[in-house]
Amino acid sequence: MIFSSALGYTLLSVLVVSLVSLIGLATLSFKVERLKKVILLLVSFAAGALLGDVFLHLVPELVEEGFLLSYSFIILGGIGFSFIVEKFIHWRHCHLPTTREHTHPVAAMNLVGDGVHNFIDGIIIGASYLISIPAGVATTFAVFLHEIPQEIGDFGILLHAGYTRKRALVMNFLLALTSFLGAFLVFALGSIEGFVPFLVAFAIGNFIYIAGSDLIPELHKDVGLKSAFYQLLSLVIGVLVMASLLFLE
Repeated sequence: MIFSSALGYTLLSVLVVSLVSLIGLATLSFKVERLKKVILLLVSFAAGALLGDVFLHLVPELVEEGFLLSYSFIILGGIGFSFIVEKFIHWRHCHLPTTREHTHPVAAMNLVGDGVHNFIDGIIIGASYLISIPAGVATTFAVFLHEIPQEIGDFGILLHAGYTRKRALVMNFLLALTSFLGAFLVFALGSIEGFVPFLVAFAIGNFIYIAGSDLIPELHKDVGLKSAFYQLLSLVIGVLVMASLLFLE
């Protein structure tokens, strides 16, 4: 019963996160400079939410019944896996719109990487719901926030590559659905006794990599004191929002 309930929540959460892929249409009226500022605030908020989810939800759940050294290796494996995805698929999360000054890789390669990324998101969301519903809700929220700037960037890449708005939206949405495959894989493996903690440890490593190696470095591109203050404030708010979700438990 608990297993089927977690599956239902997972599928609903994955659907909600997948719908974020359509957000690109809402950004078309924004001027590039204004869009950059808005996106950087979203990036800092998402970084705080990811780190808050890791250290306030996932790690406590993981160590609730004792910490195993093997978890450390899985966390490191999650970090290493994310590094490999970026290096060998030649794709990275990019949260700035495409311009002449800020170019992106070939659109086709970006689509491949986006599919892999969404697949991993499905794994992370599913693994979180398998440990508890509140942890799943918190993780879904963190992934949702992270997806907003990423999908805006992806939409810009496809438009820059010559895709029509309609085709770019359809491709983004279809690739977002690969997260369902990741979720189903988790529930197939989740029936194996003792496997869920390793999935959670993998998710932790992935989130730490995204926040530390991808999101936060984007913030360093704007060195203005005022911008830095608002970015730090957004990051802290992201952490506090995840802390507030502890009251769901």
